[in-house]
Amino acid sequence: MTSTLYRGGVVHSPADPFAEAILVEDGTVAWLGADDTADGFASRADEVVDLDGALVTPGFVDAHVHVLETGLALESVDLSAATSLGDALAAVRAAAAAHGAGDGPLLGFGWEEQRWPERRPPTSAELDAAAGGARVYLARADLHSAVVSSALAAEAGLERLDGWSADGRVELAAHHAAREAARAMDGPRRTALYRRALGEAARRGVVSVHEHSAPFIDTREGLVELLGLTAHAHDGLPHLVAYRGEPCVTVDDARELLEAIPGLTGIGGDLNVDGSIGSHTAALRAPYADAPGDGTLQMTAERICNHLTAVSRAGVQSGFHVIGDRAMDELLIGLRAAVDVEGAAALARTGVRLEHAEMIDAPTLAALALLGVQLSVQPAFDATWGGADGLYARRLGGARAAALNPLADLAGVGVPLAFGSDSPVTPVDPWAGVRAAVEHHAAEQRISARAAFRAATRGGWRLAGRPDVGDLRVGAPAHLAVWRAEHLAVQAPDGRLSAWSPDAQAGTPLLPLLGADEPPPVCLRTVRAGVSLFDTLA
Repeated sequence: MTSTLYRGGVVHSPADPFAEAILVEDGTVAWLGADDTADGFASRADEVVDLDGALVTPGFVDAHVHVLETGLALESVDLSAATSLGDALAAVRAAAAAHGAGDGPLLGFGWEEQRWPERRPPTSAELDAAAGGARVYLARADLHSAVVSSALAAEAGLERLDGWSADGRVELAAHHAAREAARAMDGPRRTALYRRALGEAARRGVVSVHEHSAPFIDTREGLVELLGLTAHAHDGLPHLVAYRGEPCVTVDDARELLEAIPGLTGIGGDLNVDGSIGSHTAALRAPYADAPGDGTLQMTAERICNHLTAVSRAGVQSGFHVIGDRAMDELLIGLRAAVDVEGAAALARTGVRLEHAEMIDAPTLAALALLGVQLSVQPAFDATWGGADGLYARRLGGARAAALNPLADLAGVGVPLAFGSDSPVTPVDPWAGVRAAVEHHAAEQRISARAAFRAATRGGWRLAGRPDVGDLRVGAPAHLAVWRAEHLAVQAPDGRLSAWSPDAQAGTPLLPLLGADEPPPVCLRTVRAGVSLFDTLA
């Protein structure tokens, strides 16, 4: 048995809002309480950490991550800061100059044409010129479309697929094929990318990630490897919850997938009913405001119903990616049909989970609550693309954009929520997600810091079927993070945060004071079941 005593700080625990110390023994919280009663544990602990006022919280859970793509993005051309088409092409040109012929395709991530004065992405001809004819794949920020060079298009046969455009832009089937071509690599490189992405999550205080795998994102074998790499805390990586987005028609389809990937939590996740707002592929009831068309519906209600019934009969959770309101309408038709076939209780036993679900009106909200649907949402989407001048307003118009991501409405009717990043769409940065929920562009959709923090920690465990995990209390797994925060805050009954001092009496667990003028909390140590995954305290 190994033990660590953390003392002289602030412990975020509903079990003891005044705790200043916590004892971890053999991966479990063994005690927490006041610092002046911790002396008796110090002599028997293998390690005593003087927190020096630092904050100990439950570790974060990122409920929507693409591990391989995150690793690739960390090693590829970062186009998120490009302010013009010229900037993006200059970054490609510089990267191509250093790119070896045997290094595989040149990859880039994060471009957003609506931020550029040209209001368009590069063309394949421009990529060919910038990269000297090399194979190039540049993913849009939302990962639902990309631009590719002529060489990559020819190699992957993209011209004959749905979603191909002669200027090199790809979406739908053509984009899926381009992604697969861009991800051709040997086993050691794939493993290194997995480890790098998971290590970055641990550096951010994340103890568990929900991997959303799909045929166009990663292989079945890759997901099996990820589950093996993360199976035990002593391996030094965050815990992993595995989802695979492959449609099932019969229960035999689902059972075959569960046999091929032992340890799956659910069959779904990035099983796309539609695409994204940024790429104009989210399926809408009314056309886009800045382009012709109303998006693309990728699954019918019949296929949705078949998948739900097949996966439920196999005994695991099912789920879908859904963003647009027309896609949500189709999803609900399929879900109600599955309830008619299987019964509400049968679907509730295994669970139905939706990713993103950004466009939710009052009837949809009522249906989600009544049908027991759980949501994995990304508050950082509102922070990044919301507001009167943001991408959502440009794509949809102000009125529709203002109603997106209704977090307070969802929380208010009791829909279970978990927060994620959709990395690399937005970075793994859980405190930024908490702040985005607290500072939602629509004031009426802001939620309290406590509710946001719980959605970013306990919420992820709950959606994965572990409602008993996610708090620091005696007997719970020691999944925690230690933070240096400039100021701590106490939450008032009306949900507002105010600065806290040691002389104040806090009735709820403390959190960092989040705001534009506050430096973000710095992670000092991340611990999974007592094992340090990231550490600056040693």
